[in-house]
Amino acid sequence: MVDDDPGHRTMLCTLLSGWGYAVTEADDGAAAIEKVQHQAFDLVLMDVRMIKISGLQALTEIKAFNPSIPVIIMTAFSSVETAVEALKSGAYDYLTKPLDFDELHLTMERAMEHVHLKEENRLLRESLGKHFDRQNLIGRSQAMVRLLETVAQVSPSEATVLITGESGTGKEMIAGAIHFNSPRKEAPFVKINCAAITETLLESELFGHEKGAFTGAYKRKEGRFLQAHRGTLFLDEVSEMSPAMQVKLLRVIQEREFIRVGGEELIRVDVRVIAATNKDLLQEIETGRFREDLYYRLNVVTLLLPPLRQRREDIPLLAQHFLRVFSEKNRKKMKGFTPQAMDQLLKHEWPGNVRELMNAVERGVVLARTDYLDTPDLPLLAQDVATPFSKETMSGDLPLDEVEKATILNAMEITAGNKSEAARRLGITRKTLHTKLKKYGVPS
Repeated sequence: MVDDDPGHRTMLCTLLSGWGYAVTEADDGAAAIEKVQHQAFDLVLMDVRMIKISGLQALTEIKAFNPSIPVIIMTAFSSVETAVEALKSGAYDYLTKPLDFDELHLTMERAMEHVHLKEENRLLRESLGKHFDRQNLIGRSQAMVRLLETVAQVSPSEATVLITGESGTGKEMIAGAIHFNSPRKEAPFVKINCAAITETLLESELFGHEKGAFTGAYKRKEGRFLQAHRGTLFLDEVSEMSPAMQVKLLRVIQEREFIRVGGEELIRVDVRVIAATNKDLLQEIETGRFREDLYYRLNVVTLLLPPLRQRREDIPLLAQHFLRVFSEKNRKKMKGFTPQAMDQLLKHEWPGNVRELMNAVERGVVLARTDYLDTPDLPLLAQDVATPFSKETMSGDLPLDEVEKATILNAMEITAGNKSEAARRLGITRKTLHTKLKKYGVPS
């Protein structure tokens, strides 16, 4: 808290302490610079007009010493020139006196969230750097070799990418590989599942909202587009967007600007969009469920991920990889698979694709009693796509609800909990599946 007015400084220190901040005081820009150089701070709140060193001069020196620390400038002398100078010098935001305490509180919270988001992305890059190395995208089949060659070509570009393929094939991993091998790799990689959020909330999640924009909007929220500024936004299951949201998404991709829900300010962003879907978008266009103009905006480069059953030569590589990962995670020393177990893995149809294989191996590692994973450790694979009821079980009276419940549970078990794949196999929408799971008291 930097202010040469002792009364104002004491008042603000008391206020900030009441909000839960541990506050250190400085009565001039010079004192602020010295304190920042000798102690770690999460945030600096600083006046502009001070006797020895002004807030703007102190701002420049603080940012030169520690560029990541957010500095909020406040002044009683409101002018566009001062605001522009402060923001150009690296200030996070600019407030005028007398301060609106609600606005101050909100601005400080946003500044802290911004810092935490940057730190989370830095840690994510460090932890996943090797994970998204092209060498760790496992596959020796011709289909995967061609795919990885295309990923290597596409990554350095700014092209919008559309990734298609069945659920569980690894579309999110490919999107991550593109981002972390692109010039944007130092900026955020932000993900959102368009099918998991209602239309009203999806608009707020993507574009953010202003305080009071709708019931429950108690403060301003930054959307995923702004969070992904200068980075990459991954839109999973983009085909599940409503027509109205498709129009808004198209405009943002074309114009690189948007307005928060309930707001008026036009916000410009620099974001690379990668979209993914498990549906045939050309078929969706024919039925009127997807906009043709949005399809061509997204479909600058298309990457098709083949299902696991079409690249069976990759199954042993993937299985061994997951075995190493989950052996280490569960503190076991698994050496490999018995020939019978590997034969079972190779013959299975894998409706849930790589995700199902990963779940099967993890479950096997947990259940294994020897150093080698054997067929008894992979019990669910033997069930394959069996009908849950035989003639014998249907000979007695059985309520329709029970038949439906058992069928749904069977589909969920076969697909290792993959709701999108289970819904596809049952011939219903994901939303309908969610409703029925809720009806039968099944955790969803």
